[in-house]
Amino acid sequence: MTQVVSQGPQLDSNGLRQALRIAGGCTIGFAISKLMNWPNGIFFTVYPMLLLGMVPTLSRGVINQFIASAAFSAFVVLVIQGLFSHLPVVMTLLVFGIFCFLFHKMSRGSAFLFGALGVVSLSIQLHFSSYVDQGSSIYPLILSNGLAILLTVIIAAIMHGMFPDVTARPSRVMPAKPKESIRHEVLLCASVATLSFVVFQVLDLQDSISAQAASVLILFSLCWKAAGMAGWQRAIGTLIGCNAALLSQLFLYNHSDFLLFPVAILWILSFVFARFHILGGGIPGIGFGVLTTFGILFGQSLGPGQDLIYSALYRFSSVSVAIILSLCAVYVMHHLLNRFSATRHHTFD
Repeated sequence: MTQVVSQGPQLDSNGLRQALRIAGGCTIGFAISKLMNWPNGIFFTVYPMLLLGMVPTLSRGVINQFIASAAFSAFVVLVIQGLFSHLPVVMTLLVFGIFCFLFHKMSRGSAFLFGALGVVSLSIQLHFSSYVDQGSSIYPLILSNGLAILLTVIIAAIMHGMFPDVTARPSRVMPAKPKESIRHEVLLCASVATLSFVVFQVLDLQDSISAQAASVLILFSLCWKAAGMAGWQRAIGTLIGCNAALLSQLFLYNHSDFLLFPVAILWILSFVFARFHILGGGIPGIGFGVLTTFGILFGQSLGPGQDLIYSALYRFSSVSVAIILSLCAVYVMHHLLNRFSATRHHTFD
């Protein structure tokens, strides 16, 4: 009599090495930013997660898109904040136009990484720069973002050198879309992203960068049917990530000043949930939501004399509200655009 023992999914050799790359990359970026006492540690912790988690291979084209997204975002923030910060209507229209350009790149698929990283980077920088007063400058923000991009590329190259893939990965072929679907996705995502930017400015939500980032990240699915699942997965990932951060704080207690402790905890958490992310197909889902959640908390809220408890509790509540409201906006725009044949999505039924 044969006994069949069911086993859970296992990582293959390439998946294991990618998990090691993600864990090592974000931990190195976090450690360097804390050792050098650089501001905006969120960039140095989350960017390696994005580059090593969203793209399993590293090529010249990937590096070019990554660096180009940083240069483009920095230029846009300097122009918009420097010339149009006193004209909110004009500024909003410009932001909408730029989001249309970035989401068009994502929808076409030829420069998806450039568009995705540009959307995230631009949203975070616009959020931070809008609270720069006369006694401070926007340039440290731009410089720290550019430095984080360059450091992330170097870290990614080192990680790929230390943990290379064993076998060649099949290339991903982006499916062709009708022009009506591309228009639908661009207008829907750009409208919701712009609305998120406006709401967070009008309500003066300076400490809610995690919620705004979540409202943008669920748009990576580009359409309503996938956004609903993405929003649900993002909420679950945020809940797990916040609880993981709270558990980390219990282990750290009041010893966060000793860098070795948070570095070790970050590596362990990153490796565990990078495995979960890769087993889920390597697409932005629950595992990726967990990764970016505690990556943001570690990078932005953990430091000497700081703890993660308030940040984790506030982050989950604010992110949950932001996701629900964003999904409502996506639903309304989806049905509005489907009323017209020129912007009707191919999933329309």
